[in-house]
Amino acid sequence: MPVALLALAISAFGIGTTEFVIMGLLPEVATDLHVSIPVAGSLVSGYALGVVAGAPVLALAAARVNRRHALAGLMLLFVAGNLLCAVASNYPVLMTGRVVAALCHGAFFGIGSVLAADLVAPHRRASAIALMFSGLTLANVLGVPLGTALGQRFGWRSTFWAVTAIGLVSLVGLLLFVPGDTVSRRETLRAQLAPLRRVEVWLALATTVLGFGGLFASFTYVAPMMTEVAGFAPGTVTWLLVLFGAGLCIGNAVGGRLADRFPARSLLVLLALLCGVLVAYRFTVATQAGAAVTLFLVGVAGFATVPGLQMRVIEEAGGTTTLAAAVNIAAFNLGNAVGAYLGGVVIDARLGYAAPNLAGAVLAAGGLILCAVGVRRSARRRARNAAADPAARPRVAA
Repeated sequence: MPVALLALAISAFGIGTTEFVIMGLLPEVATDLHVSIPVAGSLVSGYALGVVAGAPVLALAAARVNRRHALAGLMLLFVAGNLLCAVASNYPVLMTGRVVAALCHGAFFGIGSVLAADLVAPHRRASAIALMFSGLTLANVLGVPLGTALGQRFGWRSTFWAVTAIGLVSLVGLLLFVPGDTVSRRETLRAQLAPLRRVEVWLALATTVLGFGGLFASFTYVAPMMTEVAGFAPGTVTWLLVLFGAGLCIGNAVGGRLADRFPARSLLVLLALLCGVLVAYRFTVATQAGAAVTLFLVGVAGFATVPGLQMRVIEEAGGTTTLAAAVNIAAFNLGNAVGAYLGGVVIDARLGYAAPNLAGAVLAAGGLILCAVGVRRSARRRARNAAADPAARPRVAA
């Protein structure tokens, strides 16, 4: 395993921790800064919007920069944002720090995923991407619970000081171990934008929004689902989140291996599996044992799609552009927002706290349909290319 992949995974751990840990610190932040819980909750939305805005802009800005320097510069921005959060004396400063930290998110994972794929043999590309994203899954298993506990014990600012330290360690690792190569000469502005004119790329991006949105329609409301429907005590939710995070780790590893062997076919199967598990979750959540087991399976099925979703966009974009990969990270975050919104809609409609699971299943089914359409279009394009040039080899296997 290239050491550079470990540096990318540590960076992903820090980014994932700062993205999600705020959810466990909302009461402390609201009390300390004298704002309401809903207002404090906007720090989650502010981060997501920062990811969506920063992904394409910074990916384009870094397109002609040495990848080591580009990743280091993005991590420096991450450190600056979290440092601003740590010293924030009021809500506007904290929101500013959150947005600044978020700006690097999409471009970092976009450049990082392309770099990870380039560091290994072609048949290991999805697994390399999965290894980088393992930092993100570990953030949910370890970073978020530990960061929440730290913030509750020593004040919420201590969590951001800790994340700032992780960012500095990551920065050193990136400078030491990421190869000092330059990006392809083809990555001009025109080359970066060219893939976004392909219908298949947009189908892949839309698949990410709906497929990952299905996961977050359910996960966003896991606390009330577990306490109000399954009957768990509120103090048990932390351990249930650890169980869910373990599912994410397993799903990420399995999904990477499957995407290496059967790129398009495995993604179709995993989206169908996610849809089925979410439908089952609607009913199994009525018992504690059923709720715990299915929550774990939702984590496995949901995150098993991530390497395949990212690889599909990279492959459909031609395998070289970082812009499309970064935009797909923005698509993941847009999926988070869409899923959370739709889950809230069905709850507001008084369909119950278990209803977001069905809403998530509908989104996952939509992603499955779009993925199938995209795979079929890609197959037809390869057939046309093969007819025109018998020596042409397909980019994406079924």
